Amino acid sequence: MLKIISIAALALAVSSCASVGNILNAPDKMPSTPDTMTAINAKKGLVTMQSPHSVQDTADKLAAIIESKGMKVFARVDHQKNAQSVDLTLRPTQVIMFGNPKAGTPLMQCEQSVAIDLPQKILISEDADKKVWLSYNNPEYLKNRHNIKGCDTEISNISKALNSVSKAAIAK
Repeated sequence: MLKIISIAALALAVSSCASVGNILNAPDKMPSTPDTMTAINAKKGLVTMQSPHSVQDTADKLAAIIESKGMKVFARVDHQKNAQSVDLTLRPTQVIMFGNPKAGTPLMQCEQSVAIDLPQKILISEDADKKVWLSYNNPEYLKNRHNIKGCDTEISNISKALNSVSKAAIAK
């Protein structure tokens, strides 16, 4: 019973959290997005969007947007640069790891194993045709992977936040 009350209280706190509110209210203030289709690859559990910007510019823009929404960028991994450091080649590939304990903690309280997939990560990469793609784990995939029950509000809020910051990062 205490767990249910705690989850309900945290869900209420998350839904009223200023940073989550900023994220959820951002779409009507965002610039236009490119005319590309957002693809959900169900098999891989990824949401993927095409960016009109370079990997570096998309990653820079994404990091700035994340921080402007009150979230923290925990790490930024430049896989291309790391490959070069050992005399290997790789197309531009960066991963930004970020989060907000006000959103992630309630999800871990629902099912602690989801912590293996947190903080959130967004991959920005360039394919062989020089197209740039932004991808992240679909929260519904994480819900199924970790058998999360009764936390639909938390999953929905995280989904909206990921969609919002991603679309803003790829906007022209």
